[in-house]
Amino acid sequence: MTADVATRETSAPAARRVPTPLRALLWVVLVAAAYLLPAVLGGSDRIYATVVLVAIFAIMSYGVDVVLSYLGEVSLGHTLFWAAGAYTTAILAVRSGWSPIPALLASIVVTLLLALLLGLATLRTREFVFSLVTYAAAIIGLTVVQNTQALGGSDGVVGVPLLELPAVGGTYVARTNAELWPIALVCLVLVVLLVSRFRRSRLGTTALMAQMNGELSTAMGVDVRRTRMLVFVLSAPITALAGWLYAYQRSYVSPDLLSPTFLLFMLTAVILPGRRLLLGPLVGAALLTAQQQLFSLGGDADKIVLGGVLAVVLLASPTGLVGIWHALVRRVRGSRR
Repeated sequence: MTADVATRETSAPAARRVPTPLRALLWVVLVAAAYLLPAVLGGSDRIYATVVLVAIFAIMSYGVDVVLSYLGEVSLGHTLFWAAGAYTTAILAVRSGWSPIPALLASIVVTLLLALLLGLATLRTREFVFSLVTYAAAIIGLTVVQNTQALGGSDGVVGVPLLELPAVGGTYVARTNAELWPIALVCLVLVVLLVSRFRRSRLGTTALMAQMNGELSTAMGVDVRRTRMLVFVLSAPITALAGWLYAYQRSYVSPDLLSPTFLLFMLTAVILPGRRLLLGPLVGAALLTAQQQLFSLGGDADKIVLGGVLAVVLLASPTGLVGIWHALVRRVRGSRR
């Protein structure tokens, strides 16, 4: 029964999302509108910086979303992958002169190795213990980064060069946030496509089945541990991609990448809209980043807002804004009867 429910939950939405010319056109229009949005909003550097950060933080949060939504586990260690992507990029770019694409590939390799090690360590753990072990890994990472001079110590690594990518007729150089925006948008679109493909894949289906009823899934021939490992490892390079882009966006990396602030951001961006929504992390990241960049109350106050939003959502509606919306719709329909 549980397996059937899991299959319906993944395959039914997939059936409704079978690509059609109209649906493909709508997605193209949506991406085009997103590309033009900052110009429509005034085109200032502040606006472009905000949309670039929305894209980066959304990509960062999609890695957590894959684990939370499809394994049912709260990973408190994804800041490790986020920082690994940024630090690997910065060190290779600054000290060895690597170009962005090789640096990205190296970041993915490093992150995959970290995810494999952490995945093996947490293979037999669940729920609270899983969260504690992943959080301990992030704390260890923070301590190592702060006290290792080869990694820049507490000062981090400064002087990350401009992001340069090969382009038709030469090289595309992102000197400003406006020039970085197309790259950030392309990365975001690729991640959304990857997550969409994962949701419809056999791995996504079996992961959801294993989350709902591990014993029944095992009885049906599903290797639950292998599935958990594959999903966890898949989530890591997604978050690392955000770290790669962030290193170029702010031109330096520091131990604050492993701070609880980014961890809270990831979790809130996923939980606020609701889990298992394709554009959920993007919506959550957009709301949180807009508050911090355009309606900031100050550094500490913004952190209080971030933590407060997460607490309120968990207490009032664990299913997020979508749950609140569904409850309101049911109440309105009930009042009409």
